[in-house]
Amino acid sequence: MLHQTSFADLDYNHKKRRTRREVFLNEMEGVIPWQVLLSQIEPHYPKTGRRGRQPMALENMFRIYCLQNWFNLSDRQMEDALYEIESMRRFAGFSGVTDALPDETTILNFRHLLERHELTAVLLEAINAHLKAQGLLVSKGTMVDATLIHAPSSTKNREQARDPEMHQTKKGKQWYFGMKVHVGADVDCGAVHTVEITAANEADINVFPKLLRAEDEVIFGDAGYASDEYKRGSRQLGIRWCVQDKRKPGQNLSESQKKRNRKHSSIRARVEHVFRVIKRQFGFSKTRYRGLMKNAVQVNMLMGLANLYLLRRQLMTT
Repeated sequence: MLHQTSFADLDYNHKKRRTRREVFLNEMEGVIPWQVLLSQIEPHYPKTGRRGRQPMALENMFRIYCLQNWFNLSDRQMEDALYEIESMRRFAGFSGVTDALPDETTILNFRHLLERHELTAVLLEAINAHLKAQGLLVSKGTMVDATLIHAPSSTKNREQARDPEMHQTKKGKQWYFGMKVHVGADVDCGAVHTVEITAANEADINVFPKLLRAEDEVIFGDAGYASDEYKRGSRQLGIRWCVQDKRKPGQNLSESQKKRNRKHSSIRARVEHVFRVIKRQFGFSKTRYRGLMKNAVQVNMLMGLANLYLLRRQLMTT
């Protein structure tokens, strides 16, 4: 974003040291295809008129939405951050606290606009199209996996009930309440190309067909996707079945099966990287909103941003 340089800008640009947040924002500034993504939102965004309150610039609002997802901020926290944190304020396109900064209601309304028109799914597709144009996300293989995202289990709310669209499930000896994020990721670069959101008690295998691409020639997955039916079907279609073998009751895996599982695990494990990014670096370990729809909107955006983050080195050299 272009604006007239001030003495404050010169002072900021000549600091002796940049923080890790500033380094991160500078990298993302260079790899996000801003105009491509803004063109997807612009037809749905309020137009500037002669009367009434003028809408905030679209690019400012989209940058703020990206900041919310990267740093796991609520609408109120995002408003406060624009006043308190200079690097985030400058990334959003504002040079100082005397600028007309958006309040939490404006930030909320922009998020609702994206939800209402389901635009984050469109943005994920646009990001992936951009990656393909850069020579990434072009392999014909998919890695499938899923991760649990916790939801608040407290009933101390207005409805005095837990979120009805979330469910509990048992993993190992531990019970979890929340939702499940299912992804299909490219074998070569690890970027996510397909996302599905379900309640936590949904079996991974039930979502498996929705995570594949028509051009896939090889499939990797953990033992949760083991299925004799799908295995036979993939071979009939000429697709390599690289899903890990699952131990059957009363039987142990053979040495050849263990060796095969270890070989495929070294490739399949790369799908875990995107979960590490959204949970540990972006802080998305618990749902912020009620209902699967609102959370699916956020997950789609998180996956698109995580794809760009994971591939930032390659994108910065192209």
